[in-house]
Amino acid sequence: MMVIMKDGATDEQIQHVVDKLHEVGAEAHISRGEFKTIVGAIGDRETIQQIPLEALPGVERVIPIMKPYKLVSRQFKEEGTVVRVGPAELGGKKFTVIAGPCAVENENQLLESAKAVKEAGAHILRGGAFKPRTSPYSFQGLGEEGLKLLSKAREKVGLPVVTEVMDPRHVTMVSKHADMLQIGARNMQNFLLLKEVGMQDKPVLLKRGLSSTVEELLMAAEYILRAGNQNLALCERGIRTFETSTRNTLDISCIPIVKRESHLPIIVDPSHATGRREIIIDLARAAIAAGADGIMVEVHPDPCVALCDGPQALTFDDFAELMEGLKKIALAIGREI
Repeated sequence: MMVIMKDGATDEQIQHVVDKLHEVGAEAHISRGEFKTIVGAIGDRETIQQIPLEALPGVERVIPIMKPYKLVSRQFKEEGTVVRVGPAELGGKKFTVIAGPCAVENENQLLESAKAVKEAGAHILRGGAFKPRTSPYSFQGLGEEGLKLLSKAREKVGLPVVTEVMDPRHVTMVSKHADMLQIGARNMQNFLLLKEVGMQDKPVLLKRGLSSTVEELLMAAEYILRAGNQNLALCERGIRTFETSTRNTLDISCIPIVKRESHLPIIVDPSHATGRREIIIDLARAAIAAGADGIMVEVHPDPCVALCDGPQALTFDDFAELMEGLKKIALAIGREI
């Protein structure tokens, strides 16, 4: 349930509510908005209801949360969350573009890509050091060497870095090099990994699973917030359907649904959603028009020789064209790029 504090409630009054919840074994999560402070109470409802919360000093009212997800709910936090990744932001008025190669292959490939996407207007550099592949014989990434190259690219080009972490044992190592930790679609319900990144002070990007519902995505997000990390953004990357003309099916409806259900920002990955370079620009335009807070696209100096997902990687010229089109749509709908 949510304990809505009165305007002007003191820190002592808020802490008093938290202490009362802890006394009965409940968790307390504080959300400070521009006008209201909300204390989220998580635990056995009957036990919590034994506390006369509405009678405590500084409490305005108590509202039950009926959704299975609590902390990610729009009920818990009415205003949208803005996640900061270095100088970049996900959420709010900004439309954020994350771009770079699917996999870090070598220093020249990464630096060339980083310079090109920054020049075209990207805000965050992506690149995979660890690559979860369907086939065990496919390129699996450079591992720690790839992380070091990402750090070098950040130093030389000035873009913050997001990269995937696949194993709870790698979280500390990846956190040393990345500005944002990505949980891939195949790991969306790797609950040990979700809890581990939830205990970090790095922002997290959580991708929707291949066949997961919106509710399952939000429940996975709940694990991260409950562990203490509030800096979380979601990513719609296409889901598996009966359609075979694209790699996956981009669920555009996911964007407004998440916006209504949750305060977390959501971006779209049209590269994985389609698997087809020639329609990525079209779906990126659809994403911004539908209210997404950003996109993540794959860009490669020469997609024909890419070691991973070449058919869905944009060329540098493609990416520049994409950015010009997005700027026009952003202007029309009141967003900034």
